[in-house]
Amino acid sequence: MGVLKISSKSNPNSVAGAIAGMMKENQKVELHAVGAGALNQAIKAVAIARGFVAPAGVDLVCIPAFAEVQVEGEDRTGMKLILKEDK
Repeated sequence: MGVLKISSKSNPNSVAGAIAGMMKENQKVELHAVGAGALNQAIKAVAIARGFVAPAGVDLVCIPAFAEVQVEGEDRTGMKLILKEDK
C-alpha cells in the first residue's frame, strides 16, 4: 500500500495524479493529513482523483479514520484516508 503525506500547501491536482498512478499499481492508497488545511487539500485531491480513474471503470472509495502520525519527532493525531477500488 502506498502512503502519501499531505500538507496544507499540497497541490490537489498533483496529489490526485499521484493517487491515480498508485491506484493503477497498488489498488490501495493511504493519505495522511494533520490539520484542517491538510485535510481540505486531501479531500480535494480525492474528488479530483475520482474523475481521473472513473473513465477506466474504477469507482474510488474513501474510508476516513484517525491515525497517530509523527511530525517533527512528536506524535500527533491526524486523519488517514484509505482509498481503494469498490468491487
